[in-house]
Amino acid sequence: MEKKLINVAIDGTSSSGKSTMAKALAKYAGYTYIDTGAMYRAVTLYCLQHGYIKDGKVDVQRLVAALGDIKISFKLDGGVQHTCLNGVDVEKEIRGLEVSNNVSPVAAVPQVRHELVRQQQELGRGKGVVMDGRDIGTTVLPDAEIKIYVTSSPEVRARRRYREMLAKGETGVTLDEVVANVRMRDHIDSTRAESPLRKAEGACELDSTPMSADEQNQWMIDYFKHWMEDHGCQG
Repeated sequence: MEKKLINVAIDGTSSSGKSTMAKALAKYAGYTYIDTGAMYRAVTLYCLQHGYIKDGKVDVQRLVAALGDIKISFKLDGGVQHTCLNGVDVEKEIRGLEVSNNVSPVAAVPQVRHELVRQQQELGRGKGVVMDGRDIGTTVLPDAEIKIYVTSSPEVRARRRYREMLAKGETGVTLDEVVANVRMRDHIDSTRAESPLRKAEGACELDSTPMSADEQNQWMIDYFKHWMEDHGCQG
């Protein structure tokens, strides 16, 4: 069978497990994983560091003027992908609640989305990419061969996120605060004017509410294997 590289777009609500699925598939297939959410989180961290966000409001004018100074890259550390902001590893900082509480309004700024979408599309041109986010199948990679839309109940997603935060030593937050954050991000992501969160045409929807992380990962790998087999490709 012919060896073929394809692109996989995984969209969905926050903390629905899509990033874990994307990483597992990329490792299995030998593909490149692009964490688009981390890119928006890095921009948000830059805004917080430079005082561009006050009381939840983004100083759009200052942010847009600074976009040329924001360089995002990825590096592997012990086999784990880390996000770098202007050459500095910020993987831990971008996963905190302060960034989580502000990333949606930053991501809703059209100029931010246009610039990061441009970078993401460039990364996907060579195929062999697994990319997850909110608008991958609809805007970034609309021609992706495989499109997945992942969702789950807000309560389940909040518990997952809360456990992750505790495991990383982030104890200064309550479960109720994380639930509120998840619901807030759902509302902002699905109602924003620029590339709102929605299921892409032709996407396969997965409700991960009753599934463990391992079950989600296996589902994704099985879906990929069956797609490749059905299309006469070698995985």
